[in-house]
Amino acid sequence: MNRTLVALILMCLPLSLFSAEEHGPELEKVRIDLSNQASLQNGARIFVNFCLSCHSASYMRYNRMASDLGISDDLLKEHLMFTADKPGNLMKTAMSKEDAEDWFGVAPPDLSVVARSRKPAWIYTYLRSFYVDENSATGWNNTVFENVAMPNVFYEWQGKQRAVFETEKLTTKVKSADGTEKEKETEVEVFGHFELETPGLMSPQEFDNAIRDLVNFLVYLGEPAKLERYRIGIFVMLFLGVLFVLTYLLKKEYWKDIH
Repeated sequence: MNRTLVALILMCLPLSLFSAEEHGPELEKVRIDLSNQASLQNGARIFVNFCLSCHSASYMRYNRMASDLGISDDLLKEHLMFTADKPGNLMKTAMSKEDAEDWFGVAPPDLSVVARSRKPAWIYTYLRSFYVDENSATGWNNTVFENVAMPNVFYEWQGKQRAVFETEKLTTKVKSADGTEKEKETEVEVFGHFELETPGLMSPQEFDNAIRDLVNFLVYLGEPAKLERYRIGIFVMLFLGVLFVLTYLLKKEYWKDIH
């Protein structure tokens, strides 16, 4: 094998093996299905009603979203356009950056490509991991993003839950003054599980499905052209199948005198 190619492979291995955080939170898997139009439509509804008041999606236009997701102009204007007058407008929040910084301490980020930067499993776990914290400025905290400025906007659906932390002993090696290594034990608190304090309007399964639809929409939002690629891909595969049959028959015709 070419030495240059081997060197490139070895250089890339650490990136692929250690890109994930070693001690990061355990993320829950979420099934993304961009072919499920009903899920995408529900995700768009949740996004507009719960997220767009603080977060923009400034790379997406309302009419482009409606066209991709099969939403009529009447439904778009009546149920999904609260911060814009024209369907061709970008999906921007009505909150100014200055007000956001005064209220939350930091301006909420644009969510156009959050599913590509954070990954769907991270968003899905994060949105389901808020818990009541009286020491927080907002009254909420999150096991995935500690001390996050965002409150739990879905608490009415999910209910109020508390995080139960467990104490674990962590053994580390430290050097003494004479240069010898000694083991030192320290106690650290790690997240154990959630306890539901006040039930929400949705059952846990209904809430998980709603968050899955929202994450599904955020994945679409990060790359709208993926839907078109899926549609084109079907015809490409059919074309390649027919081309394979014709090529095989042509090969047999050319080689029949040899065999």
